[in-house]
Amino acid sequence: MEHSFGEDPGSGSFDKSRVLNVKPLRSLVPVFPTAPNVSSFSTPQGAAPFVCASPSGPFPNGTSPFFPFFMSDSQRPEQNTGGGVHNFGPISNAVPINSFRTPPPGRAGRAQQHSGFANGDTGSGSSRRVTRSRGPQGQSSAQTEDGYSENQNQSSECYDIDTTETDGKGKVGRPKRKAQKRTSSGGGKDINVPSDADVDKLVEKIQTSFNDTFGQTEGDRACVEYLTMVYDLFRRRLSQVEDLKEAVPGLSRRPDLRAGTLFLNKGIRTNSKKRIGSVPGVEIGDIFFFRMELCLVGLHAPSMAGIDYMGVKHTGEEEPLAVSIVSSGGYEDYAEDPDVLIYSGQGGVNRRDKELKDQKLERGNLALEKSTHRANDVRVIRGVKDPSTVAGKIYVYDGLYRINESWTEKAKNGYSVFKYKLVRMAGQPDAFRIWKSIEQWKGGATSRVGVILPDLTSGEEKLPVSLVNDVDDEKGPAHFTYTSSLKYSNPINLTVPSSGCVCLGGCLPGNSNCPCLEKNGGSLLYTANGLVVSQSSLVHECGASCQCPPSCRNRLSQGGLKIHLEVFKTKDRGWGLRSWDPIRAGAFICEYAGEVISPSKIDKFGVDTDDDYTFDATRMSQPLGVLPGDSSEAPKISFPLVISAKYSGNVARFMNHSCSPNVFWQPISRENKNESDIHIAFFAVRHIPPMTELTYDYGTISGDDADQRKKKCLCGTSKCKGYFYQ
Repeated sequence: MEHSFGEDPGSGSFDKSRVLNVKPLRSLVPVFPTAPNVSSFSTPQGAAPFVCASPSGPFPNGTSPFFPFFMSDSQRPEQNTGGGVHNFGPISNAVPINSFRTPPPGRAGRAQQHSGFANGDTGSGSSRRVTRSRGPQGQSSAQTEDGYSENQNQSSECYDIDTTETDGKGKVGRPKRKAQKRTSSGGGKDINVPSDADVDKLVEKIQTSFNDTFGQTEGDRACVEYLTMVYDLFRRRLSQVEDLKEAVPGLSRRPDLRAGTLFLNKGIRTNSKKRIGSVPGVEIGDIFFFRMELCLVGLHAPSMAGIDYMGVKHTGEEEPLAVSIVSSGGYEDYAEDPDVLIYSGQGGVNRRDKELKDQKLERGNLALEKSTHRANDVRVIRGVKDPSTVAGKIYVYDGLYRINESWTEKAKNGYSVFKYKLVRMAGQPDAFRIWKSIEQWKGGATSRVGVILPDLTSGEEKLPVSLVNDVDDEKGPAHFTYTSSLKYSNPINLTVPSSGCVCLGGCLPGNSNCPCLEKNGGSLLYTANGLVVSQSSLVHECGASCQCPPSCRNRLSQGGLKIHLEVFKTKDRGWGLRSWDPIRAGAFICEYAGEVISPSKIDKFGVDTDDDYTFDATRMSQPLGVLPGDSSEAPKISFPLVISAKYSGNVARFMNHSCSPNVFWQPISRENKNESDIHIAFFAVRHIPPMTELTYDYGTISGDDADQRKKKCLCGTSKCKGYFYQ
């Protein structure tokens, strides 16, 4: 079917007599015990009970400690506000930067290789136990592949993982690292599961590429973007590996934690020095889907605790100052005002399965109180619910705040908690405010300014696509017919006969009897939550001749739009495309709809110089969304594919060019007997915040008319070449 387009809680409502009476730091119970031997796991900042590691960290003999337990002069923290250094005096290095658990003495061999996190290996002699975090009501929280089950801001249960391996003689040691095998779900031959050695080799390639590209660079925007992109690519690859392993009852696998820990152990990170104020390379509005990402880029060091702080000397005495907080909804925070946050302190217990008690003025709470008096900037990361997962969060960096009030009050459970009022610094770009505005648009509370059409698809898509112009008086693009499909004028026959799958319940990872997976090298190239693992030359999806249901995991690009898009008027590049929803790296966005034309008929259709809405798959383009060591082969199609969307097309026709794009295109073959059914799908290169323009690289061409096809590029990125090919 086609359609033609023609009371501020921080003011006056609190008892000022309850403002805290702060004791001198040295009169408090010591935060950092000096026990010479630490036999238990280190605990995150804010967890209870608080046990600190020895200066060398909780590492067994013979194991090299990593930062922050060992620091060279170049690794020591610094205070930075982006415009200068605070006069808080010398900085102590006593505060732990990371709070993920590490193996205790006596469990070095396998735990060191697995970075302290279970990977699902079922090799003989191993045993694992996982402590599941529990919610405020005491219920067990589901740990999903992508969900970060955080039911409290500052105090969460860590994974207690026993990865002991023996050599048959009662000794703990490093296991032999062989590829695992398991029988395919389809009852076919055994399939090999990549071994830990394969994972280690991949990490080493990433480390080499990262060091060669960025060297000693700290806090560069390109470095931050590359780091978050490659981390998520690696996490998706680990998720793909986990899919091939047998399920273990009670075991929740966490590729996000394993990937982050491997990166930290290898020094694949940036902004490793703690600082007060802004973090170089991280921009206000950036989004993150995992707490480990915050740690890797230096935005918030603890992987679980909600308050990050550092020791600072003032008038000869050291005191802790808060550098960042994460408000993820676990405590009774007030987070509705985009410019004010009422933040609950850490500690006490907010779960029924633990003894309830008052919060204490120590650790993060003390740091926040000191920051109230010192008026230093505090980075605020707001956690919002991820609609794509059951328990997941999306973390939005909302910029710098200052604490201007603190008090105590009784929580719903009857125990005292600390409260801190943080006010956003003026003059910063909008971030969380944008999220609140979108909530109102979706809920109908307020209308979107500049809306020309609430849905330019006229119902062709499952989700409406609004047409908006808040720049000038133009009423819309030239007339075209909206279609969500790709039309072939003539079928293109394949030389090799093909047949579809019979996976009645949907294609599953490791099914060696599935012909569709066999075409993809025996792998399912999409993760369980609908992300492409990486860009490849061609992805084979199930199609019309397959018996699997529409919900099959291998039909990702066939379900239409899954995100709320908006066509909008840009300031200087015509019409563009952006999303109301956050888009995570690897997520499907849309396909390029229109009419497939023969390259030999380009002049006849007028798309050579007069068509601004043409997609040419014959152009050369740089692969994006691939890990170091993967094939750098560009997308490959067996015939010259050119699509014209001048007269009929979908939202993809409005995507502008960029020399540093956040979207890549992927050719997809859908099984359709002996006919070639190639489609062009677009996926996110990296996490994309709401209301960010979606762009891709139009590619390069060669030939006598190449120079004539050049147009001035206005993408405005640091990598802009100054031109692109129309």
